[in-house]
Amino acid sequence: MQRCWKWFQLLLVLIMVAARPAGGQGADAPPESFDCVVSECVPLLLEMQEGDGTAEWPYEGVYREGGEIPIGYRVGGTAIVASSLLYAPGWEDDAKRQHAIARATKFITSASTHPQMQYEDIRARYDVRGWGYAYGLHYLLQLRALQRVPDDQHENVDTAIRFFIAGIEATKIPQVGGWNYSRGKGFDAPSPPACFMTAPTLLALFDASAQGFDVDTDVVELSLKSLERGRTPTGSFQYSGSDGKTSREPVPGAVGRMLVSEIALQRADRSSADRLRAALDAFIEHWKWLDQRRAKHGTHVRPYGVAPYYFYFAHYYAAMAVELLPLHERAKYRQRVRELLIGVRRDDGTWNDRVFERSANYGTAMTMMALQMPDIALPSKWNPIPEKPE
Repeated sequence: MQRCWKWFQLLLVLIMVAARPAGGQGADAPPESFDCVVSECVPLLLEMQEGDGTAEWPYEGVYREGGEIPIGYRVGGTAIVASSLLYAPGWEDDAKRQHAIARATKFITSASTHPQMQYEDIRARYDVRGWGYAYGLHYLLQLRALQRVPDDQHENVDTAIRFFIAGIEATKIPQVGGWNYSRGKGFDAPSPPACFMTAPTLLALFDASAQGFDVDTDVVELSLKSLERGRTPTGSFQYSGSDGKTSREPVPGAVGRMLVSEIALQRADRSSADRLRAALDAFIEHWKWLDQRRAKHGTHVRPYGVAPYYFYFAHYYAAMAVELLPLHERAKYRQRVRELLIGVRRDDGTWNDRVFERSANYGTAMTMMALQMPDIALPSKWNPIPEKPE
């Protein structure tokens, strides 16, 4: 009964938001009810923390290493959930959440010594440690920016940040630029980049540079060129490759990677509001293809090769793209993304786009951040010559 009442309240708010003229007073502030939705998710995520020392929120997908969830997924998943908890309302008075974040931070920084997270001489042709580098780096930088580093972990956090940056730079694709977890010729040979891995990795490097950490300008510039080349004449982006001029990859199968790619390029002054808007419009128009694959078995299924794991990935970056549009355009897009997310919430209060129950931690965290995106710091602009911290 209580949940029905909460849904009724939320429906009323959505109706009122829909009736409010775009750009009117309060249009840029998140409705109070969305803060309530996010707050409801905090205890759900805290209950999901697991592993040694109850420190992890591992992302679970199909891929395994030795029958176990790979460390890259464990670090990346934990970082994403921890990020969502940093921004949820009520941090200052929530000791339980602060302790959970301290444990997660310790786990993430410990990746710098984990054997399967080292970046020298990677022999595999399929390896997901790069997701741990990118999202681990992103989380630790947010932790610093919000001044919420646990008291006894400042040195470890900075050490891990430098480790993740070094790992990212060491695993770039030679000669081509960008990143891909699937390297048919190995990690020491040129291969096609994956834009949906390259773009989030670049965003993490932009933030690192903005905070004064050393980032190899050549690595970033080569990867930006690679990402830009992957854009096709229709505005979609190649799934894997950087020859978009000859690609005919259809837009419905590319809406998730279009959003994050245009965001990364926009932060480096290589995209525009028109391109961001077009990517958002494509996301909304072709959303049904994402939804058809949500929480289904299999990965790249015809007709458009949409995989389930694109679902909340796409919504998160759609919400981010909204906040990069001109101010007067944001309210209507913000409302639409939120409506899409609220409409697929599960009965237990979580969100999940996989068949694995554990990955409700990831889906819920991405949704929480998408709902709160107006209050979350946008990715830094790429500045090849950042100011050094004092």
